[in-house]
Amino acid sequence: MEFSIGQQIVYPSQGVGKITDIYDQKIDGAMVPYYEIHIDVSDMDVLVPVEKASTVGIRAIVSAEEAKAALESLSDEIEPVTSDWKLRYQMNLDLLKKGSVTDIASIVRCLYHRSKVKELPIQERKLFDSARKLMEDELSFAMGISLKEAEDMLHAKLEPLGALHEKKVTIVDDEDDEDEEFADEANDSDDEDDSDETDSSSDEDDDDEDEE
Repeated sequence: MEFSIGQQIVYPSQGVGKITDIYDQKIDGAMVPYYEIHIDVSDMDVLVPVEKASTVGIRAIVSAEEAKAALESLSDEIEPVTSDWKLRYQMNLDLLKKGSVTDIASIVRCLYHRSKVKELPIQERKLFDSARKLMEDELSFAMGISLKEAEDMLHAKLEPLGALHEKKVTIVDDEDDEDEEFADEANDSDDEDDSDETDSSSDEDDDDEDEE
């Protein structure tokens, strides 16, 4: 799909932006057409080869109907998710690279609910914030509403479900068990050390009595 100057687009790894120019650059002796895109959230301009645009997930802003459907999907039933945050992070990062509005909504829904079960690691928190911001921006443009209205609509969809997350989400979480096992081992080790110190103290007292 080709884009035109002035068109609003979504660049999944960067944010919502606008095509500000299309021009050729000479690369290795050949003229290569580029999109110049201004990204709103970072207030910066990026250059993307026209032929690579679809590869990096650049797409047009969805229709108002598609935006509303994505918003409604935040209320969908949550499937069980892995407790391995590194695996979960990679799965959601792959979804972000695909970049459809449905994929982005899925990331927001998954990580929001996970955050209600256990605090997200820093990398996942950043991924959640990026996906949520991307969705809010696209909702704003697609539905013709202010960013504040988009934020409020998304928040309203998430919060009621957050209150019910224990009923909605089934998670096999081994991380807490591992932490508890580690704590038990540490306590056992401390007990052994205390016992050794007591024995050592007793031996020293016996030596003192012998000297007398």
